[in-house]
Amino acid sequence: MEEQTRIPYSGPPPHGRADFPRFRICGDTALSVELGEGIDPAVNRRVHALYRTLKRRALPGILSLNPTYRSLFLQYDPTACSFERLMTVVEQALCGLEDSSKGSGPVLDVPVCYGDEFGPDLAEVAAFHGLTQEEVIQRHTAPVYHVYMIGFTPGFPYLGGLDSALYTPRKAVPRSKVPAGSVGIAEQQTGIYPIESPGGWQLIGRTPLKLFDLHRDPPFLLEAGMAVRFHAISREDYESLSH
Repeated sequence: MEEQTRIPYSGPPPHGRADFPRFRICGDTALSVELGEGIDPAVNRRVHALYRTLKRRALPGILSLNPTYRSLFLQYDPTACSFERLMTVVEQALCGLEDSSKGSGPVLDVPVCYGDEFGPDLAEVAAFHGLTQEEVIQRHTAPVYHVYMIGFTPGFPYLGGLDSALYTPRKAVPRSKVPAGSVGIAEQQTGIYPIESPGGWQLIGRTPLKLFDLHRDPPFLLEAGMAVRFHAISREDYESLSH
C-alpha cells in the first residue's frame, strides 16, 4: 500500500516527544500512526497502549488494528467512519494513553529442549561467539523477552531483549522446512516458529508448546505486548510435554 501523505498532529506531544506522533495516510482506507523510531521497548509499549485504547473504544468503521515495532496501522471503512472522525478519535486516544512506562504484559514460561536435532545450529552459534553450548543456553534463558509484534507466519513472535553476546546473523542459505516450535536467533532478536515453514534463523532449540492451534480459542498462544521467559528441559521432558 503506497504511502501518500503525512499530516500534522494537533494535540500535545505524548510523553514530551515533540517529533511524534506522525500520521501517514496510506491510500483511501488506512492510516499509520508512528510513535517512535527503531527497536525501542518504550516506543513499543506506547504502540500497544494506543492499540488497547482504540480496541476498547470499538469505533464503528475500524476494520483492523495492527501494531508493529513503532507504529499502529489502522484500516477503516470510509463509508462507516470518515477520516476526520477517525483522526479525532485517534488524537483523543493519544492524549489519554495509559502509563506505558510499565513493563511488558503477562509472562509466558516456554520450555525448550536445546541442541541436537532440536537445535541444529546451537554449536554453530556457540562457536561464532567463542562460547560453550551451555553458556549460550544460560544466556538465552536469562532474560525476560518482550513480544514486539506477531508476524511472518500465524503466531510468530518477534522477541526483543536478547543478550548482545548472542547477536548472530541469519543463515546464509535459509532452510526450506523448519519444524513447528523451533526456537531461533536472527541478528538482535529471538523467536519461535509456530508452524512448519521455510526460515533462515539460527535454530538453537525447540519447544513442545503449540503457539498456533486453529482448534483453540484464541488460536494464538502469544500476542504482542506479552513477555516470554525460556527455560531448558531434557529430551524426556520434551517428549512428555508433547503428548
